Amino acid sequence: MSGASTRRILIASLVGTTIEFYDFYIYATAASLVFGQLFFPAESKSAQILFAFASISLAFFARPLGAIAFGHFGDRIGRKSTLVASLLLMGGSTALIAILPTYETAGALAPLLLCILRFGQGFGLGGEWGGAALLAVENAPPGWRGRFGMVPQLGAPLGFICANGLFLLIGLALTPEQFTAWGWRLPFATSIALVFLGLWIRLKLHETPAFKAAMAHEAPPKVPLATLFRDHLGPTLAGTLGVVACFALFYIATAFALSFGTNELGYSRTAFLQIQLGAILFMALGIVISGWWSDMASPRLVLIAGSAATIGVGALIGPVFGAGAAGAFAFLALALLVMGFVYGPLGAWLPGLFPAHVRYTGASLAFNVGGIIGGGGAPIAAKALADAGGLGLVGLYLGGAGLLSLVGLFASRSARDDLTA
Repeated sequence: MSGASTRRILIASLVGTTIEFYDFYIYATAASLVFGQLFFPAESKSAQILFAFASISLAFFARPLGAIAFGHFGDRIGRKSTLVASLLLMGGSTALIAILPTYETAGALAPLLLCILRFGQGFGLGGEWGGAALLAVENAPPGWRGRFGMVPQLGAPLGFICANGLFLLIGLALTPEQFTAWGWRLPFATSIALVFLGLWIRLKLHETPAFKAAMAHEAPPKVPLATLFRDHLGPTLAGTLGVVACFALFYIATAFALSFGTNELGYSRTAFLQIQLGAILFMALGIVISGWWSDMASPRLVLIAGSAATIGVGALIGPVFGAGAAGAFAFLALALLVMGFVYGPLGAWLPGLFPAHVRYTGASLAFNVGGIIGGGGAPIAAKALADAGGLGLVGLYLGGAGLLSLVGLFASRSARDDLTA
């Protein structure tokens, strides 16, 4: 493969996941800041926050359905066209949120439409991650799977920086009243331009060598999901548990922390967004280091180390996160650095658990079902635990997530070394 082709593939995997995660995170940010008061009845402020967090979790239940649907076609007709379809669905759902009516003007219709579009976001993202990871690692030369696999993973911190950075700039430019009235809509409208950029890049791609080789060897399975459950149930379950820690870490360090910091600890919205934007750089650093380490050792070993460290992070949330701005930054930087080590190697580890003819379905399903367990209820559970007994209970929740991932990782067999065929 030429250097130009390699760069095009890696750029396509990175840009696509950046756009998809940007779409996903602007929703989580808006839900933490304004969706409660705009889209749900004003019974109490706490209830509005819980309803907004519940709408975040709705996408996690849509993601496995998207993984099944897009995985079916990704394993049968190819990675390229499936990735284009997932981008269109995700971007279209996000753009429509920009024009939604609020509860004040549309009543119960407003949260219903919001939840439908959030479901569409989740359905689209359910097909995105697996396809982008396969695009990178199925084109990786020998010895480079970890470093190629980390490239689409960098879309998560980049998407977060774009999402929260834009919210920060809008918050600085507008009054709080203007932001609540219409300013929050701007990041959702911006998604339209980003989708066109992603489509322009992805439509220039070719199928991966692994998919071509699999199709040349035998016809694709008629129902990849049935084949996956019949022949590869063990790796699917192990992979599902293996991703729990990364989702729990991320959504507690972002959505829950933003809400808790602005509502309970008294930070202004702009001040806390600045703290998070600085801390997210440590997640990118963790992803890069973990990608190199994965190639020097193995993705599974790096994930085991990161999952064990997650338990330690949980023990620190109580004494560190509430200890002023310096403590909040230190905790979020550490949590997101560790998240880099439980997220970066997934692009190499999860696809390696499955053969090419069910790889899209298997990697996508494990990733997204694990997302339900680790992240779907994380903001709601963390808020309820913090209300009931303080941040120490939230730390126990994080520790439990780390233990679940360790169970999956120790139960998994060695992943395939070569995914190009």
